[in-house]
Amino acid sequence: MSDHMLVQWGAGNIGRSFIGQIFARSGYRVTCIDIDDALIQALNENQGYVIKEVSQEGVRMLPIKGVSAVNGRNRDQVNEAIASCSLLSVSVGKQVLPHIAAQLAQALIYRYQRRPGDPVNLIISENIHNGASYMRNLLEPYTREVFKLDEYVGLVETSIGKMVPIQTGGDPLVLTAEPYNTLYVDRDGFIGGVPDCPYLRPVRPITAYVERKLYIHNLGHAAAAYIGFQKYPHLVYLPDVLEDADVLKAVREVMDEAAQILLKAYPQVFTETDLNDHIEDLLYRFQNRALGDTLYRVGRDLGRKLRWDDRVLGAVIKAEELGLSWRAIGKAYLAGLTFRGTDSEGKLFPADEQLLEQLSSLDLRGQLELVSGLDKSPLD
Repeated sequence: MSDHMLVQWGAGNIGRSFIGQIFARSGYRVTCIDIDDALIQALNENQGYVIKEVSQEGVRMLPIKGVSAVNGRNRDQVNEAIASCSLLSVSVGKQVLPHIAAQLAQALIYRYQRRPGDPVNLIISENIHNGASYMRNLLEPYTREVFKLDEYVGLVETSIGKMVPIQTGGDPLVLTAEPYNTLYVDRDGFIGGVPDCPYLRPVRPITAYVERKLYIHNLGHAAAAYIGFQKYPHLVYLPDVLEDADVLKAVREVMDEAAQILLKAYPQVFTETDLNDHIEDLLYRFQNRALGDTLYRVGRDLGRKLRWDDRVLGAVIKAEELGLSWRAIGKAYLAGLTFRGTDSEGKLFPADEQLLEQLSSLDLRGQLELVSGLDKSPLD
């Protein structure tokens, strides 16, 4: 048993290129839980993997050592890993969390039965609004008869800002990513203090930083794809459309409106200078040509990204509540309705193909109502 062992449930892009990486580099042994047999075998044979960090400054190959993996289908191995770890992280995607909740809860019960005096912190490495409440609702029905969840498991929300493109290399042990490695975590979510890891940025309230990610980073990113595609539907890469000064200006205006929303919502947390610096840094990162990020990847999944509770329309609703302008954000939303970005084979994202088929027979009001998920659109 190690005092410094992280169990990372979900060995995908964020799980390995971000969470596993920053803790491995901070001296933790890392055990990944996944169901990809080939990846599990490769990780165990090599006891690590490589991050290919790409930026405007060049390429850096970063070896990540001290990594092993267990199969999520092997309940005994999962239980033993979680019983012996000092820290737990989950990064499987919000849609998958309900499917692993029972197994995760059983593993936590197994741990409690062997180490009742040794609570564990669970870093929710997902961009989920009210992530701690969401995770609590998934786990508590299974654990409440055995232990009090909030006394034994620290549910730690995060804001994930690292950009990882679609992986095209073919080698499961090499992951391409940008060099950004700051993980914002809820200072108040931990039991027994924040772990020793220089890449963690403990903040309060975490909600402010989750909304900064959604309404500046995610919104700005999507706006770049939608506005860029509207003007240059033949271009593939995000940096190419951002070379156009008018596109860049329009995206910056969207992000500036979002910054005003955050300043009014969280006046004790953010300053105008902080948010302006954040916007400039993001625009620089969006133009990272070496990342190979495409309009397709950034803009796809319209049914999620254009819903009332997500990045674009969510910002419109919040601006309306606060009495602020959302003119630029509204234009980005309308551009999103016209987004038809395709992958390298010229295919639409499957869910978008279905959605666009439904939209084709509707007028603008009908399209807004269907895509937004609202009976009456606030864009009236």
